[in-house]
Amino acid sequence: MISETLLAGLAEYRIGPKVRALRAGKDMDQIELARHTGLSPALLSKIERGQLFPTLPTLLRIALVFGVGLDYFFISQGSRRSIAITRKAERLSLPDRPGDTNPSYLFQSLNFPATDRKMEAYYAEFPSHAEPSKPHRHSGTELLYMLRGCVDIDVDGEVITLSEGDAIQFEAKVMHSYHCQSHRHAAAIVVVVT
Repeated sequence: MISETLLAGLAEYRIGPKVRALRAGKDMDQIELARHTGLSPALLSKIERGQLFPTLPTLLRIALVFGVGLDYFFISQGSRRSIAITRKAERLSLPDRPGDTNPSYLFQSLNFPATDRKMEAYYAEFPSHAEPSKPHRHSGTELLYMLRGCVDIDVDGEVITLSEGDAIQFEAKVMHSYHCQSHRHAAAIVVVVT
């Protein structure tokens, strides 16, 4: 049981409202966030309403979805650094669908330590012989730059094939999906500006 002093101290960080703001900023409902984190919508609701303070592993699951570091929840706006370095060894490779053993793509946040980001940057790998990703949409504008291989991108029903060196930009609010067309893994840099 947490003492009143600890509860008051934790409440000052306003973790729940910060989670809600991140989710709202991505135009994401609690069910979608639950699917990405593997947490239940009921648990997320309690966290957002301040009825429950998440453990660090739970908070990290939420942070990874939004590409923020844990410090986002604990550092005040004025004391955040404007420089953030992401070392290759520090990046986590996450599947497009949590728990999937045969993902359509894997992504790594390239700027997760940065706070108050105006964009999300990812390194994405598309395994050969994987099924197409499920169509999805989100807020913002997406830019994809192919590093190697070949990927079909279905943007609102129009299929565009991109090869090494090609790039595409589109409004991410329309349904879109990816499908590797290479005999080996394809890779790309993906930037989403909201």
